[in-house]
Amino acid sequence: MAIVGGSGTATATGHTTTQVPLLASAAALSSGIVWSFGAIAARKADESDAFQYLIWRSIAIIVVIEAVARVRRRRPVTVQAFGGGGMMLLACGCLLLASIAFVYAVKTTTPANAAFLASVTPLVAVLMAKVALGEPLTPVTIAAVAVAVVGLLVTVVGDLEAGNLTGNIAALTSSVGFAGYAVCLRTDPRRDWSPVLPGYGVMMIVLCSVITLGTGGTLVAPAPDIGYALIHGGAFIVVGTLLFNMASRQIPAVAMSVFAQTEMLFVPIWAFFLLSERPKPATLVGGAIIFAAVIGKALLDARSGPRRAPITP
Repeated sequence: MAIVGGSGTATATGHTTTQVPLLASAAALSSGIVWSFGAIAARKADESDAFQYLIWRSIAIIVVIEAVARVRRRRPVTVQAFGGGGMMLLACGCLLLASIAFVYAVKTTTPANAAFLASVTPLVAVLMAKVALGEPLTPVTIAAVAVAVVGLLVTVVGDLEAGNLTGNIAALTSSVGFAGYAVCLRTDPRRDWSPVLPGYGVMMIVLCSVITLGTGGTLVAPAPDIGYALIHGGAFIVVGTLLFNMASRQIPAVAMSVFAQTEMLFVPIWAFFLLSERPKPATLVGGAIIFAAVIGKALLDARSGPRRAPITP
């Protein structure tokens, strides 16, 4: 099995082995870890508001994606997002909602609190995948989601007072958008979904520019904040999402949402080391429970062997 991450595509040769789910699981777990650095970048950019930050983050996403396409001598990617049909546009819209809500939450509450509340994504994905795709829920998936929810409740009860109502609602809203995006990817696992990144970036720039200018703000944020936003978009978002897209070709939507909870686990870790924000005991206990659910599911799925036919070019 060869998974090619640069273009968001995947190919397979020979016979499928148990290494396929292991590689897919590793990619899914890694996507959350990479994304977790983004919350820290957004938090450190404390002289700009969420909309200013998102404009520059989106610019970086588009530039990096198009630069990679040029190096690989492929046609521009951004235009494909707006000519790829309704499902491609829906995926762009879902990622737009998830991104703008999460960054707003990080800006208005603690990174850990935003991540904890956003981690209800598996519950939302359960409903969406069941209704939209008719995907069966295996006992392993149900158990993993149940354990993850226990961990979520432990951390939220112990840390909810650290945030505010607006930030908490935004974090919960981001889970709806991300679950919708995960389900969109599963509607056609063989499709190249990489245009979603620059596509939602264009939507983000337009929307945030209108809001910023409409409220009398400026599009040019302070230089350090622009730097954080560019790194967030060009590195953390691009790499993390490509890993997530690759994994989604082998793993159902609900399981993908569980795997991506590594983002929630690592946000408070980075916040402790980089922002000197000490997590509460309940945070550590809840995070450990969720981490156990994520890793446990990865290992159990790997042991069960492949469930899908090989993917051909």
